[in-house]
Amino acid sequence: MAIPFDRSFHAPYEELQRLTPGIARLLAENPGPFTFKGTGVYVVGAQDVAVIDPGPDTPSHLEALKRALAGRRLTHILVTHTHSDHSPAAAPLKAWSGAATYGFGPHGAGKAEEGVKVEEGGDMAFVPDVRVKDGDVIEGRGFSFECVYTPGHTSNHMCYALAEERALFTGDHVMGWSTTVVTPPDGDMAAYMASLRKLLARDDAVLYPTHGGPVRDPKPFLKAYIDHRLDREAQILACLRDGVATIPAMVARMYADVDKRLHPAAARSVLAHLIQLEQEGRVTPDGAGATVRYRLVA
Repeated sequence: MAIPFDRSFHAPYEELQRLTPGIARLLAENPGPFTFKGTGVYVVGAQDVAVIDPGPDTPSHLEALKRALAGRRLTHILVTHTHSDHSPAAAPLKAWSGAATYGFGPHGAGKAEEGVKVEEGGDMAFVPDVRVKDGDVIEGRGFSFECVYTPGHTSNHMCYALAEERALFTGDHVMGWSTTVVTPPDGDMAAYMASLRKLLARDDAVLYPTHGGPVRDPKPFLKAYIDHRLDREAQILACLRDGVATIPAMVARMYADVDKRLHPAAARSVLAHLIQLEQEGRVTPDGAGATVRYRLVA
């Protein structure tokens, strides 16, 4: 089934908008092919507040955050993961407010045990004051978050479930406007699929992604997200059966109707699927580097 994306999202830049009595959002002015309209920074609470994914470290955005938080006490800074549109503002916001930062760990933390060198595109400077793991509870005055570990998009990706509203802040794990890019070596398709199924088994009433608007009917949306990935896997296997054996050729065929600016990212997701299929013993690579070709295992 098609994913029921909603791309009608509109919000003023760098202004705090109330979404519910306990949740507000400030949209950073960093639109792009991967950030959609920009990074949605969530502010949760009343007088004492938590900020989720403070966004990019730019002077205009930081000043807007400070204006939005004036008169309230920032006590918690929660980071879903360490891509450059999510975590860099955490350090200056902490210096301004004194609030502690929370996250699974620095970039690549979920792969550290495996000795995998992560890509350099992340925010390599972020190290949380408090490292949280799956099932941990973060409490403030008027709010309580359960930590839901969701590796896949990155190995340190953490979602946060707000108990008071049965709301799950999903970072980039699930987005209402687009699918999520999974880029090896830090991104992992097998882990990503397991994390999607983990969320499907939950009973959250609404998902709040960092990019785009909320997902108000999570279960069918998550099911469609999973089916989409299974469909991409089937397309890759069909490519191999037809002799389309390289990643560039697969991308040209599978993503013919997708903005070509996104083709490099699509190639990384195809690679992530191929790595999973190789681990499952279903495909094998011949050669290495740019010339690698893949074939089905008989």
